[in-house]
Amino acid sequence: MPDSTITIRPLAPADHDQWAALWKDYLTFYETEKPQEIYDTTWARLMTAGEDPYGLCAVDADGRLVGIVHYLFHRTTWMIEDTCYLQDLYADPAVRGQGIGRKLIEAVYDAADEAGAGAVYWTTQHFNATARQLYDRIGKLTPFIKYAR
Repeated sequence: MPDSTITIRPLAPADHDQWAALWKDYLTFYETEKPQEIYDTTWARLMTAGEDPYGLCAVDADGRLVGIVHYLFHRTTWMIEDTCYLQDLYADPAVRGQGIGRKLIEAVYDAADEAGAGAVYWTTQHFNATARQLYDRIGKLTPFIKYAR
């Protein structure tokens, strides 16, 4: 059941500690760790107006961050407009199933529309069945397979 008391807003300097805890949990879910320098640099970039990446948060009625999303814009050879990559999406497990992930994705859709982006895309691991239930409703599964160096 969607929680109507959740507010989606841009990350703010006072959110640092709660953001860091949620991002750490997100990285742990994907079985990775990052050095403190990555946290510090990412936060500095998120706090620099007009610079990628951008960050939004889901805030409950008590002012607690219960979800985060990071996204960025980039050029592509396939369209004139920039495209939007939704890079990180995480909701606190204690509040999952309340529509927070959907609200965060829709907020990125809104930001992409406002910026004139021609598309929004994201990736997830094939075994992330819980998230994929939402993604199958709010996005379109593509046949692409990701490779990395």
